[in-house]
Amino acid sequence: MKIARVVGTATLSRLHPSLHAARMRCVEVVERIEDLNKKVPANDLIVAWDLCGAGEGDVVALAEGPEAAAPFKPDVKPIDASIVAILDHVEVDAAS
Repeated sequence: MKIARVVGTATLSRLHPSLHAARMRCVEVVERIEDLNKKVPANDLIVAWDLCGAGEGDVVALAEGPEAAAPFKPDVKPIDASIVAILDHVEVDAAS
């Protein structure tokens, strides 16, 4: 699981039937906790299935790979990334 920030929405002109009524969000992975408050960490964009109704600027938890599609089993969804939580607060213990 990774922390990411929603930076926009992807609009599809054609899509797989199992993605009907889905929202696809463009997210940037936050590589370092110091980048959490920066508007644009300048990382690669990922298009992720939005399970939570996240909006632009929200900090989210991002699942990738097989775990991204796991909540839909036995249905098959052709996704490789999904937003699984909207994070209200992130606290890191520096002593660890």
